[in-house]
Amino acid sequence: MRLLKSTQDPAVNLLTARVFHRRAARAIVLSGDDILLLYTQKYHDYSLPGGGIDEGESVEAGLIRELREETGAIAIQVLAPFGCYEEFRPWYRENANVVHMESYCYQCEIDTYLGVRGLGKPSLEAHEIKNGMRPEWINIYQAIAHNEDVQRNHPHKGQSIERETYLLKRIVEELLNSSKSKC
Repeated sequence: MRLLKSTQDPAVNLLTARVFHRRAARAIVLSGDDILLLYTQKYHDYSLPGGGIDEGESVEAGLIRELREETGAIAIQVLAPFGCYEEFRPWYRENANVVHMESYCYQCEIDTYLGVRGLGKPSLEAHEIKNGMRPEWINIYQAIAHNEDVQRNHPHKGQSIERETYLLKRIVEELLNSSKSKC
């Protein structure tokens, strides 16, 4: 899978780091200019649905599981790989002080004629419920503008907002703008 971007937090020193490697799968589900995202009230941001890949689980199986758990998505179909976003950032668990996160992003499709626009009932984890996470269809341009405002004006933003905003912009550039230019 192609590397979209690699970032390293300025606080990270890889020469002395105790690194925890985490692989995650993230879903890109589009319907016109709308995109299925997760809104997290605690951080006031939008992010792609997805999460950690379990030990022994394939990336695509983890992607489908996470998309179903976080959004209640029905009739999921993985269409194509989009790219990987790699990051090194501070980490405070698992006997490590740095996380090496690889986010594998895939274009997906769900049957929007089933459930409520393709969504059933999510099965969120306790911390996701506590953080006020909920699936939401939103215009991708509004989501980008919202996240950019949070980046500029909210000191308690989540660590993932830079990644998520970057990915949303790449999705517009490569998936939306290229499909509109073909018309």
